Amino acid sequence: MFVRRNVTPLVPALLSVALLTAGCAGQNDAKSSPKSSSSSAAPHGYVEGATEAAEQQSRLLLSDPGTGDTRVLELITGKLHDTARKAGVTALTTDGRFGYFQGADGTHVLDSGAWMVDHGDHVHYYSAKIKEGGELPGGTGTSIRSDAGVTVVTAAHGKAGVHSRADLEKGALGAPDQLPGTYAGPVVPYAEHLITLRRDGDAPAKVVVLDRSGKHVAPPESACEEPKGDAVTRRGVVLGCADGALLVHEEDGTFTAEKIPFGEDVPKTARATEFRHRPGSTTLTAPAGADAVWVLDVTERAWKRVETGPVVAANTAGEGSPLVVLETDGALHGYDISTGKETTVTERLLKDIPEGATGEAAAPVIEVDRSRAYLNDPAGKRVYEIDYNDNLRVARTFHLDIRPSLMVETGR
Repeated sequence: MFVRRNVTPLVPALLSVALLTAGCAGQNDAKSSPKSSSSSAAPHGYVEGATEAAEQQSRLLLSDPGTGDTRVLELITGKLHDTARKAGVTALTTDGRFGYFQGADGTHVLDSGAWMVDHGDHVHYYSAKIKEGGELPGGTGTSIRSDAGVTVVTAAHGKAGVHSRADLEKGALGAPDQLPGTYAGPVVPYAEHLITLRRDGDAPAKVVVLDRSGKHVAPPESACEEPKGDAVTRRGVVLGCADGALLVHEEDGTFTAEKIPFGEDVPKTARATEFRHRPGSTTLTAPAGADAVWVLDVTERAWKRVETGPVVAANTAGEGSPLVVLETDGALHGYDISTGKETTVTERLLKDIPEGATGEAAAPVIEVDRSRAYLNDPAGKRVYEIDYNDNLRVARTFHLDIRPSLMVETGR
């Protein structure tokens, strides 16, 4: 069925758990009283009903809109799980744990049972049972953004509702707290606040910072013309604008917005409007027209336009890793981001690439984590695992019983 990649040896894995636990214990002891640090207390990072691991517990959520069939693929073991059929799906997104299967009439939530918790100086990886999570209002065109505390659903008409993340994790989708007003883009949880855009008449949209109830609490109210596209990074929230991007950053309770301009006049068809990146990375990618890819280094506040062949999908792990591009020849191409030079190209992996953008005709995507990239091949009913640090070597091929037209990765 597939070729297994190298897995983490048992001894280093156990050592990682020991070191992580020791580090967490140190933090817990420093913050707790002698009474609360008794042997009966739950360890730091404990999650009821979940198993903690020393390595990432990634899973792929896969959907065949034509049949409604859905699968969850465990990437460590290669095990494939069936889940309930989800008819009429036109888009699939994730927040790292939950999959949001969007259709014309609503959004179905699936708990993938794999996630991570980032404490800054260390990370916890968890796995649990896969569970159906119920229905959210709002289908195609609805934006869903989450953090550890809340999940915000922004409808296409600009109204937004805030769901408790704790309730979502319990499978309890109650009525959300409705935010006042309407918004010109997705409402994005960040730094215990909400970042979004508000438009007054025909004026350009402006960034606003809200508290979790929707109250306007802070500047910067910087303008963003024709906003489209957003991403959350360690450096802040990136919002795509006509002339580049806005980076909204928080430090010591103060929010600032910094413009990162393209530095050149960019036609509308070549603007960065859909960002993809490795979660945790500060290097973003976006199509730059038909034959190029934008790479935004958020840390350096700099754009680079990489000339490629005709682009189908692109992504990068950042931090010195190559830009990985699926082109219309069906092969993966690797580019050195610093020079823009092509460094490697694979054999043709995809024989049939759809030209559409949603549902059954969705274009393939490239998902990236800390060690591998994943490319879905709907026509071939398979997913390729790519070692992007080894000349885009195909490490494993997962053969499926459905067409994986839609794919996201969780557990990162």
